[in-house]
Amino acid sequence: MAEAHQAVGFEFTVRPDGVDIKLSQEVIKNIYLCGLTAWKKRAIKFKNGILAGVYPASPSSWLIVVIIIMSSLYTHINLSLGMIDTIKDTLPFKDYITAQTRAVLGAILFATGLWLFQIFLLRYTLKLLLSYHGWIFESHGRMSTSTKVWLSLVKMFSGRRPLLYSFQASLPRLPVPSVEDTVQKYLESVRPLLDSDKYNQMETLAKEFMDTQASHLQRYLILKSWLSTNYVSDWWEEYIYLRGRSPIMVNSNFYVMDLLYIIPTHRQAARAGNVVHAMLQYRRKLERGEHAPLRALGTVPMCSTQMERMFNTTRLPGIETDIVQHLNDRKHLVVYHKGRFFQLWLYTGGRHLLPSELEMQFQRILNDTSKPQPGELKLAALTAGNRIPWAQARHQYFSSGVNKQSLDVVESSSFFLALDDEPQGYDPSKNRSLDSYAKSLLHGKCYDRWFDKSFTLISYPNGKMGINTEHSWADAPIISHMWEYVLATDCFHLGYTEEGHCKGDVNKGLPFPARLKWDLSTECQAVIESSYLLAKQIADDVDFNGYLFNDFGKGLIKKCRTSPDAFIQMALQLAQFRDQKVFCLTYESSMTRMFRDGRTETVRSCTSEAVAFVRAMEDASATKSERLGLFKKAAEKHQNMYRLAMTGAGIDRHLFCLYIVSKYYGINSPFLKQVLSEPWKLSTSQTPQQQLNLLDINKFPKYVSSGGGFGPVADDGYGVSYIIVGENLITFHISCKFSCPKTDSFRFGQQIQKAMLDIKALFSTENGTAVVQNGKKHITCWRTLVDEVLHFVT
Repeated sequence: MAEAHQAVGFEFTVRPDGVDIKLSQEVIKNIYLCGLTAWKKRAIKFKNGILAGVYPASPSSWLIVVIIIMSSLYTHINLSLGMIDTIKDTLPFKDYITAQTRAVLGAILFATGLWLFQIFLLRYTLKLLLSYHGWIFESHGRMSTSTKVWLSLVKMFSGRRPLLYSFQASLPRLPVPSVEDTVQKYLESVRPLLDSDKYNQMETLAKEFMDTQASHLQRYLILKSWLSTNYVSDWWEEYIYLRGRSPIMVNSNFYVMDLLYIIPTHRQAARAGNVVHAMLQYRRKLERGEHAPLRALGTVPMCSTQMERMFNTTRLPGIETDIVQHLNDRKHLVVYHKGRFFQLWLYTGGRHLLPSELEMQFQRILNDTSKPQPGELKLAALTAGNRIPWAQARHQYFSSGVNKQSLDVVESSSFFLALDDEPQGYDPSKNRSLDSYAKSLLHGKCYDRWFDKSFTLISYPNGKMGINTEHSWADAPIISHMWEYVLATDCFHLGYTEEGHCKGDVNKGLPFPARLKWDLSTECQAVIESSYLLAKQIADDVDFNGYLFNDFGKGLIKKCRTSPDAFIQMALQLAQFRDQKVFCLTYESSMTRMFRDGRTETVRSCTSEAVAFVRAMEDASATKSERLGLFKKAAEKHQNMYRLAMTGAGIDRHLFCLYIVSKYYGINSPFLKQVLSEPWKLSTSQTPQQQLNLLDINKFPKYVSSGGGFGPVADDGYGVSYIIVGENLITFHISCKFSCPKTDSFRFGQQIQKAMLDIKALFSTENGTAVVQNGKKHITCWRTLVDEVLHFVT
């Protein structure tokens, strides 16, 4: 045990002539260094907290204001308009202070108040500026004069060198849309999915809701928006995630893959050492708030709230609802290998373990030949099963003794690391290797990931890595932001020796990782086995297909003056109809992080325009020009809906919150009940690339991301995640269930490929060059067009 290792540094012997005390100089040095590091950490966090707290001003600006006001005391210019005299006369103990001292104190207090008012004014002005979203609706590359002026003002009021949380107080609140707009948009979204009779019934329900209940529920929702920073996010976390009683494995958790083609080293312990060290570097900057905030156009800030709970966070099971436990400054990691749990300390002498030291510790675990304790092998299956049995077992078998101590170590760890013993990763020489890799990350063996941790880092014996992420605390772009940093740091900053080991010297005096002890009764083992059998049934039912589409990519799509996301979404609609012969309610996730505490909104991709385009593609009598015209209308409609969702004018989160309010007040709404019960048979999401500055894909074309994915949302539907990498690659992650005879992930992947190529053909002439129509002019763009500018500011 680490505690035992430290204890040998302090010894005492009782002798007849007194007590002989021996202190280890090395231990005293480590204690001193740990204490010094802790104080440095507090000082840096305090300093950065002040910098973020007064942003966009700076502490030095306070001194400037004080000097200016103080100088007015010695001139005939009264900058305070007599307020300094008023403050001076109301100071306590004024009879014991000289007039000059009172004047100085009055000037300092007035200057401080003026400085704070200026901060408030700057923040409020910036909040007003950030509430403008007209720029997002403008055509790419065509910035209006008003938007240019607005962008300049945002830059001016944004200050210099912002920290991660500098903009939080300046972000606007998510607006509550009008009920009329929401209901109208909802009816428009379901029109292509319903026949005339069903649509008329839905219209009747909507009209009844508008006439009787809508205004009452809306008033309460507006009140909530005034009293909270975001009227959606807390209810979304609680009711969509934490109150779910079904397993979170596959149904909620999602995964993120490693680099697609590159494995920096094939030594498992070395790769894990570099990656964990890079994560510790990221966490240190995160805790200090030193990461640069993510900003659209390089100027418009995104909310950073979700990043706070990335590390040291665990979802704890409950009977009615789970809770998210976030702790501060935990210095250990829990490692799982072949059924054993190890506690590994991440610090020594007040510093992080070096990559070489982490490699040595992980290799010690890999070399350990001890056997799992009774019930220990599948213990983590408790986190993969139903939540109520896990909550009951946690209370009954893990509330005291050695089990409680060990569970506390797991749940308070920085994160969870699984050292797997079967290689995974994309291998073009092996059939469906990406499928096996994805299923391993998504559910593994159902007992070798701690699905309740904020994330489980997974290491394979061939050097490949990956992450399984619990969903309630944050969305995919948050963990992806960290993973991009880690991969870039691992490959381009830390590196490896020629033999594939981590660089640096090895401190062999580090204590061995400590085995966690468990005392699992026969009854507890029965609960573990029951959870495992349920989880295995879910995992075995996941039908997955990972598909690399490299016929063309973003480069060609941009040249055809079409949004890459809209292009893919229309291809998914075409593939869905060809595969299922019907249209379905389609979910695409969009972010709302331009607002304080924003998370996601839904884009309903199956629009009337998309349906018209798909029907034209399936109509042999339709001409290419007709199909192309319908495609452009559908793509433009989709882009407009995506922009509305990003700017707070979506419909699904509003309807969800109206439904929650109705439940609080016992109001039965047939309309809202019908809306919330509709299944999403096609659920889609794009994995973003956020930090392109970390890696130059043009210079290192093989260092591309594989993206990530999730399990099927509906029993008879598909889950599709995709990542647009560089100019010529799109990776699709497709999931469904074997138990549904109507779905097949591989077949759907083939349908997507065919749909992408068919849409591309609409832009092509007979010789294969893509054509973009600009009025009466036809411009060949497959080989000769200059790339369209995607961002307003480069």
